[in-house]
Amino acid sequence: MSAHLLTELTVFVLAVFVGLEVISKVPTTLHTPLMSATNAIHGIVLVGALLVAVVAEPRLGLVPSVLVVFLASLNVFGGYVVTQRMLAMFKARTPSKDGAPNR
Repeated sequence: MSAHLLTELTVFVLAVFVGLEVISKVPTTLHTPLMSATNAIHGIVLVGALLVAVVAEPRLGLVPSVLVVFLASLNVFGGYVVTQRMLAMFKARTPSKDGAPNR
């Protein structure tokens, strides 16, 4: 194992521990809004996937490139779906004609 790889592995493991420690301290009521706010970070992942698919030497090929961009897109769009569902919970319900609240 090279020293460079060992350094990168050490940084990754430390980042995992710090991330777990930080996320475990977030109250449950703030967890969903915090996660939905990270959609911008997921957008950066999508841009990175596009760059790797186009600029990587040697080329990844068509199938892996499309797969990488597709998975990054799922991450972004899934975050927005979760955000919309979360925001829908806070909308006021309008009563129907018979007086029962609509959902």
